[in-house]
Amino acid sequence: MPLEEGVFELLIGGFSVVMGIAILTLLLLWLQKKNNSSAYVWTLLHLILFSVAVYFFLKAISFDYEHVMASEENSFQIGVAGIIWTFSMVCLIIGIFKFSNSGKVISS
Repeated sequence: MPLEEGVFELLIGGFSVVMGIAILTLLLLWLQKKNNSSAYVWTLLHLILFSVAVYFFLKAISFDYEHVMASEENSFQIGVAGIIWTFSMVCLIIGIFKFSNSGKVISS
């Protein structure tokens, strides 16, 4: 898909900065709290998988649209991005459940 000059680089740069801040924040919170590690692992896995999904999506929108099989290649890349994004969202949901369960006290 044709984009204006420099837009693709701005997308990559902006996403990298925001995702870097999110991962750094998550790691700092994890080191600070030191409890409920599984919730942090699932959330970190979400961020990593989401980044991979964005990579495949950006690869799809930057594919040479004049290529003979551009439509098929773009559809495949977007499909892969969607599948990986789905797995990342499952990881996020599991992480949210782990965080919400960490505050409960079991009384006997």
